Amino acid sequence: MLWLLQSRPITSLFPLPPQTAKPLPRVYLEFGHVQGMLQPVTPMGMSTLRSQIAAMLASLGVRVEIVDIGGRLYGDLTELARSRSSRKRLVKLMAVDFGPRAQAAMQHVLADPRFAPSKGSAERGAAPAAASLRTAGRAVVGILRALARPEAARIRMFQAIEEMRVRSTAPADLRTAADRLRFLQARDSADGADAIMWPIVTGMLAAALPASLLKGVASPDEIHTVLGGMPHNVTIEMNLALWRLAQGAGEHRQLLLDTPPDELAARYLRGTLPDVGMDGFLDAYGHRGVAEVDLGVPRWAEDPAPVFAAIANYLRVTDPHQGPDQRFQRAAAAAEAALEELVRRARRRRPVRGTIAGFLLRRARSLAGLREAGKFAGLYPLRETRRQLLLIGADLHGAGLLEQPDDIMFLTLDEVHAAVHRNIDHRVTVASRRAVHRRELRRRAVPVALLSDGTDVETVLPAAPAPDGTVAGVGASAGRVTGPARVVHDPATAHIEPGEILVAATTDPGWTPLFLTASALITETGAIMAHGPTVAREYGIPAVICVPDATRTISTGQLVTVDGGAGTVTVH
Repeated sequence: MLWLLQSRPITSLFPLPPQTAKPLPRVYLEFGHVQGMLQPVTPMGMSTLRSQIAAMLASLGVRVEIVDIGGRLYGDLTELARSRSSRKRLVKLMAVDFGPRAQAAMQHVLADPRFAPSKGSAERGAAPAAASLRTAGRAVVGILRALARPEAARIRMFQAIEEMRVRSTAPADLRTAADRLRFLQARDSADGADAIMWPIVTGMLAAALPASLLKGVASPDEIHTVLGGMPHNVTIEMNLALWRLAQGAGEHRQLLLDTPPDELAARYLRGTLPDVGMDGFLDAYGHRGVAEVDLGVPRWAEDPAPVFAAIANYLRVTDPHQGPDQRFQRAAAAAEAALEELVRRARRRRPVRGTIAGFLLRRARSLAGLREAGKFAGLYPLRETRRQLLLIGADLHGAGLLEQPDDIMFLTLDEVHAAVHRNIDHRVTVASRRAVHRRELRRRAVPVALLSDGTDVETVLPAAPAPDGTVAGVGASAGRVTGPARVVHDPATAHIEPGEILVAATTDPGWTPLFLTASALITETGAIMAHGPTVAREYGIPAVICVPDATRTISTGQLVTVDGGAGTVTVH
């Protein structure tokens, strides 16, 4: 008889979903990669994001429970998968934000007899009928208004964002931890949500629908070109503002190139760094950062080291023709020219479809760039929430209930309430959670879909065949580039030389300053309209997403070819 012994726990396996009282298998979809975030969320970030995401989905007429699995945000889609009405459109609804990997996994789940719809399942996962009707009515009004007058919709949207920024600031009379906690528990940032939401939804629909209308008339590459160089994108504007800051470095150029970013950040925060224009940049964008939807992650205003790292990368661009401002202008000019030619051809071959597609593509160029603005707006209340929590954390640290102020990010609001009002000592809890968080930070692979028994759905899907040396992904931005790879796990310290190809597990807006020096983008996850591919199209750089294990099969320095049209990556 053969015995297999294990001397210590297996910690490399992904954690199991939480047990439920329901006997039937359940399916969970990873929501974090929609925001380009695969790292674990801090407990405070998790406690706020779970309620925010559930509320956002409820406003769209969908009920989904957000579950913590391995510190990641997973949505329990079981009821939607078993609902006769919802399952028919579930895969299509994932196309814009969740992408092809999630779609393939969900298609497999829907074909599994264990998830077949059962009697009485028609309304599972759906919001109450009255709420759904209200949502549908608001959606129709909001979308039609944006389609009819896109410029007016943009004005209303940015007015609502400015009002949110002003409203998010805490009153000056907060003095105690109890005062600050009451402020956080009472705040409501829902006002103005329609003015922000529906122009974004309209832009995304206008960008997504023409592909089916123009099938056989226009290639995906041509449509990607039309969607490049998009105006009104706050993340693009942020990156170009940082580029201008770098271009104005003047006599401080060598200082910014030769000094480590951490040291520059420390000098800036001490007030001993020469004025390079950082104050103005952080006034506008200091509430941003990598994994910025997580309350537990420092903002750039707190730790500007990633900004200084990006500036150094920009200063290495010596060819003005390759400057991101010129690349963006070229992408915009190419988009406008491609739009006119495509519409003429489409109208000639399919007059009605061509006219509708042309209208939608023009509206897409007016509105699709707003996609980043909703998240940008939501970061204002998050910034103030984090600031108030750190002040509460300082009080709890002073009272001996926490080891350091930012330990508060490893608690929930309920636990903070217990500490503030009942002097509950959470130091042991925080130490345990920090240890788990550090372990999960080292994890490089996060399943896009899990079953309740721990099955990673993608591992049971058949592998797509590909030629030797070529890996198949999904083309997300047209073009073909060959260059050395640069595998990046942490954008805060990334050094990217002009012309290198950025390889990452995923990206969010905090990564996008790196795009200004990269010649192409490869990611392991994503969707066509996600942050990374969207910004890649703005600059006209090729992008291939959903490349399996890219950060492990490609090494820094390897010569690779990225074909954004074919959706392939070739390692030479």
